[in-house]
This record gives sequence, structure tokens and C-alpha cells, in this order.
Amino acid sequence: MTITDHAFGPMQRAASRMRPHAGLVFCSAMLFAITAFLIDPGAERYVVMLVSMVLGCASLWIVAMSRIGGLSGSHTAKSVRNFIEHDAAAGIVTGPNGAVIYCNDAAERAYTARAFDTLAGALQTLIANPGAILYRLQTRAATRGSAYEDIVTGTGHVRLSVHQAGQDMLLWRIEKSAEIVARRSDAIPLPMLTVGRNNAVLFMNDAARLLIGERARTLDRICPKLPLRSGQMNDISTQSGVQSCLVVELEGIAGRREVFVMPGIAATERPSDGWTFFDELPVPLLKLARGGAIQLCNKPASDLLGCGDWSGKQITDLLEGLGRSIPDWLEDAAQARGTVHSEFLRVRRADQEVFIQVTLNRASENGETVLIAVLNDATELKSLEAQFVQSQKMQAIGQLAGGVAHDFNNLLTAISGHCDLLLLRHDQGDSDYGDLLQIAQNSNRAASLVNQLLAYSRKQNLRPEVMDLRDAMSDLTHLLNRLVGEKVILSLNHDPSLWSIRADKRQFEQVIMNLVVNARDAMAKGGEIRIETENVTLSEPLQRDRAVVSPGRWVKISVTDEGAGIPLDRLQKVFEPFFTTKRIGEGTGLGLSTAYGIVKQTGGFIFVDSEREIGTTFFLMFPAHENIAVSKNTAERPAMDVMPAEGIVLLVEDEAPVRAFASRALQMRGFTVLEAESAEEALDILSDQSVKVDVFVTDVVMPGMDGPSWVQKALKDRPDARVVFVSGYAEEDFGDTQARIPNSVFLPKPFSLTDLTEIVQRQLL
Repeated sequence: MTITDHAFGPMQRAASRMRPHAGLVFCSAMLFAITAFLIDPGAERYVVMLVSMVLGCASLWIVAMSRIGGLSGSHTAKSVRNFIEHDAAAGIVTGPNGAVIYCNDAAERAYTARAFDTLAGALQTLIANPGAILYRLQTRAATRGSAYEDIVTGTGHVRLSVHQAGQDMLLWRIEKSAEIVARRSDAIPLPMLTVGRNNAVLFMNDAARLLIGERARTLDRICPKLPLRSGQMNDISTQSGVQSCLVVELEGIAGRREVFVMPGIAATERPSDGWTFFDELPVPLLKLARGGAIQLCNKPASDLLGCGDWSGKQITDLLEGLGRSIPDWLEDAAQARGTVHSEFLRVRRADQEVFIQVTLNRASENGETVLIAVLNDATELKSLEAQFVQSQKMQAIGQLAGGVAHDFNNLLTAISGHCDLLLLRHDQGDSDYGDLLQIAQNSNRAASLVNQLLAYSRKQNLRPEVMDLRDAMSDLTHLLNRLVGEKVILSLNHDPSLWSIRADKRQFEQVIMNLVVNARDAMAKGGEIRIETENVTLSEPLQRDRAVVSPGRWVKISVTDEGAGIPLDRLQKVFEPFFTTKRIGEGTGLGLSTAYGIVKQTGGFIFVDSEREIGTTFFLMFPAHENIAVSKNTAERPAMDVMPAEGIVLLVEDEAPVRAFASRALQMRGFTVLEAESAEEALDILSDQSVKVDVFVTDVVMPGMDGPSWVQKALKDRPDARVVFVSGYAEEDFGDTQARIPNSVFLPKPFSLTDLTEIVQRQLL
């Protein structure tokens, strides 16, 4: 099969497509020329002659461009063919439509590629549905220049890769898993053999085959004198004859041994201990005494551990365990107790956090057992594990916070509600009025604490709106100045063309206040707190810490202080609930965790940078929104008439104190109240068609049937009834269900007497 011309430019491709019609164009030119001589002289003759000349030139252009394109395409195709002709891996060159242009001998032997017109047909016996995979790889290669994918087939793993080999040519390579494994194993250029029981040779890498020759089945074919002496010179049968080589033997699993052969080291060149090879290996290795003393450490291991001088040190001086005692682990490996001698350990480094996986292998030296530790950088793996553990911990604490907040909201509703009832019967001159007011104020403080728990668990009720940050920060400046005190200077710097964001204004102010208060507390001797806002446009994803910020328009808010900074070991914990660096009684540890929950629920990101004795900066990233003009005709909600109301309310609440307060509050307003402690009891009341009900006031979460379920069932017979849902959970937990229920509103707990009566009366309007 020959390579066709697929390397033309746009004009050459057009000329190539028109080449079969070049003769017809030339004949047309001749026909117009003859016609020009037959007609009378005049304008018509000149027009016909002009058309004849244009057609003649076009035919000559088509032939010339096709000839040039053919030479160029043949040159490019020949280069690609010479490049892959003797490649051991299967190589196939195709056009953009998948047509096979050329395939090397390896592709013909493996897949009989020359018998197929398309690459998909050639790979049909290897991959069940090659079309989708080929399209996916070709799409990636169009933007990146190349792409590859590891595929599981019935005969094993293969790697299918594609490279752009010209404007209209693609080079495909199919590598078997054995080739990939061999290439990876040969990253270590030392000859290596894997030996099983009875000295059977199980595996030889390419370096060993080059040294010894064809693969031998048993070790006695390689080493005339057995057993091997690890760490000493041994006679090895090589292609050039018997050669004295340094042999190092490591103990593997299931009775296997890994034998490394270092040829070309004469007896006079090696030191008496025979461990010269250690520094030559590109793998981080340690030689340990069974007690843990470091006897040898090669350069890769020294770089990984961050220690220049390891002499006289114990392994415990450089590594710390994640639970298991390191000396016990070393003794188990030395005694060959157990089957797995691999552990994840943390490196004692002050500059960065590094985790490594350490695998121990036994070796013998002068009759003494020593341990060879193979190190592998596992920092990325432990980081992924930490992310998973952190997400599980955050989810568990969030569920706990949400459940606790729900129960507290029920209690606070009963406390604050009955306090409101008592305040109605006492005026300011009453001796009990001050005590009742203290109860009400502390109930509000408790409700604020519960809201912080809900904010952390991302279950609080948000009322997001598109707002101008400059106006919001301007309204907040007076309060912030009072919070920071006289020793701290508060400065604001806004981008003059700052975009808007969409957030709950009250919760956003809570976030800024928490960050400013933390900045103030970090500067005991005073200083400056800088709040800066700016527009940020990301053209590609921003990866920061464990989060990825997607491309697009963002508004960045930074709060910077000049305090003592946060230690590195505490920096990753600042957003955890109840974690605080302040003394007992100075903080709850909920400020930053609350800010984290609010920002994440709003769809934003929060990051922190800190440097000791310089200061700390918190960054907030919010998606940018277009400004929405507020209609001037938007009217305030009308105040409720103080005259007694009329209507029948069915109150369904499983908490008796809350039900008692709500019933009395509605009755005092003039409503007739029917009470039920469960959904089933409410449906029994409504089964009597003579009972008229105007409004359903129901809790959402109750034992048995929940609020939305029984309301949907009741509305089938009473479609005109209005609904008020109350709950200590967030509205978002059942927002989709509520949206399907007509004439329904939501009232979060804890609610006051006025909140309840006004919303019920508003439903009757």
C-alpha cells in the first residue's frame, strides 16, 4: 500500500480535487477559442476570447498546482514512512477521515491492517467499538497535537496513541502492555532478574537480556557456582563469556527474589563492604540495621528525606509513623513475621510536608540480617486520602450540626414565643419586664449561634440578591470601625468598575465581620487591616489548595492584616469548626467555619495565605453577575391591620411547647385554631367534610408522614386552602417539593409571635 497525497495546502487540495476535470476545462477553453473566430468582430468576440483565455489558464493552474502538491505530499509521506517503517510497535498513518494511508510491517503482522480501508476496520478485532475511541483521541490531538489512552482488551492492556504527522495526516501507534511494562522496568538500567522457588527465572529485563543473552529458565544457567553471594563478586555467564559481576539479592514476596547484576566492577575497584552500587541506583534506598540505624543512604533517598548528613542517625530521626511503632515494624520485617512489610510514613521535614511509602526487604551481610528500605513518594496519594477524610469529616459534622440546630430551633421557638406572650401582659414599668427582656435577648443570641452551626453545615436559609459590593461595604464601614477599635486602622480599596455578586446580604456582612474581627485579634499591638476588591477573569482553571476555580468572571475580596501570622501546621485547620488559636473564653471557633459555610453555599471560594511575623490574607472569590436595576415601583409589604383577624387555621406540630405557643398566638390574633400533633391526626380532622379550614400551618419534619406529603393529600379535596410550612431545617431541604404545592410559603424557626400571625394573615389576603 502506498501513501497518497495528504499534505497539501488549501489551494493544493482544491487543485487536487479538480485534477480529473482539467481536461474538460481545457477542451472548454478550446471550444470558446474556435467560437471566437467564427463570430463577427466586435465586443462579443472579445468577451468569448477572454473566457477562453481564463479557462485555459485555469486548466494550466490545476495541472501545475497538482504536480507541486504531489511532490510536497510525497516528500512528507516518505518522511513519515521512513520514520515508522522499522518501528517495533504497530504504526498506521491515516487521513482525517480515518482512511488508511500506510501501515508498517508490525501493524500488518498484528492486525493485517493492509486488508482494511479504515483504521476502525483494522482495529475491529482488537477493540469492541473502536469508532468512539478513535474519535475521542482524534479530537484531543486536534487541540493538543497528540493524545493517548490505555485500553483493556480481551488479550490484555494496549496503549493507543495518535500524533499529528502533517496537515492532513495522523500517525497512530498501538503498543501492547508488555512493551509498556518492559519500557517502564528498563527505566532502571541495571540488569535485573526475578527468581522464584527452585531458582527458576521468572522475569528478565532488557538490560539483563543484553548482558546474559536469551532468557534462561533457571539460575544455574547464569551462575555456574550457586548459591549467589549477595553484595560480593560472582561469576556470571554472559554473552562474552564468564564475567565477574557484583550481585545484590533482595528478598521479595511469596518466596521470590530480585537479583541485580552490576557488571564491569573489578574486585580491586569495589570497597570491602561491596555496596558501591547503592549510589548508582535511581531508586531511593536505605540500608538499615535491624535496630533502625541508617548504614547507607543513596542520593535519591537523601533528596527525598531532605537530609544531607545521615551518618549516625536512626530511621526514627527522619521518619515518624502514622500509628504503628517503627521499631516493632522493623523487627517484624527482620524476623520475617507477617507478609506485608510496607508502611506509609511522614518525613520529619520543616520546609514541606512529605509522605513516603517504605517497603522493607531482608538481606544478609556477613551472617547478619540487614534491611533494604525502598522509598516511594506518596505525598500526592496521602493528599487525596486527606481530601477524602476531610470531606467525610465535614459531612458528618455538618449532619450533626444540622440535627442539633433543628432541635435547638424547636426549643428556642417555644422559649422566645412564650416570652413574647409574657411581654404582652407586662409593660416597661413592671418589675418583671427587665427579666423577660433578658430572656428574649439571650434567646436571640442562642438563635444566632444556631444560625452559625447551620451556616457551617450549609443548611441555613439564604435570601440571595444581586448587590453592589461598594454599597454593601459602605453600609458596613461604620460598624467595622467600631469593631476594630482605636489601635487598628481599617482601609478599603475598591475596583472602580467592580462587578456585582449574588449573595445573601446579611450573611455576606457576617463573613466580612468575622474576618475583620479575626484580623483585629491577630494584631494585639495594633496595625492596619486592608480590605480590597478587584475583578478577576480566569482564562483557565485555577487550582488552589484542594479546590479548582473554573474559568470565567470572578470578584475577588481580600482581607489582609499585619498580625503574627498562622503557623503552617495550623493553617490547614482554620476552617474546621471549634478550632481556635485564642485562649479559652475568647472565641468559639465558629467564626471561620461559619464564613466557610456561607461562602461555599453562595457558590464561592475562600482561601488563606499566611506568613509568620508578616501577616495573613483571606481571599474570597464570588461569581460575577450583571447589575440588575431595582424597580422604583417595588412597594414595601403592607403592614398588617391591627384589627382582629378571621379564619380557621389547622395547626399541625409534633412539638407540644411549640404547638401551644403557636395556638395561643393565633387565637390572640382572632383566628380559630384546630390542633393536631401528627399528619395522620390532621387527615382525620379533614375527613369530616363539614369542617372548614382556610390555612394549614404545619411542621415539615414529623414522625410518620411529613408535612408536604399530608398537605398534598389534603389539597386534593381542599384545593383552595393556603399553606404555611414551618421548620428548623433550611428551606432548600424541601424546596423542590414546596414549589409543587400551590399557595404555600415558608417560615423558618425560631419565629416570633408577630412573624407567625403576620404570615398567616398575609396568606388570607
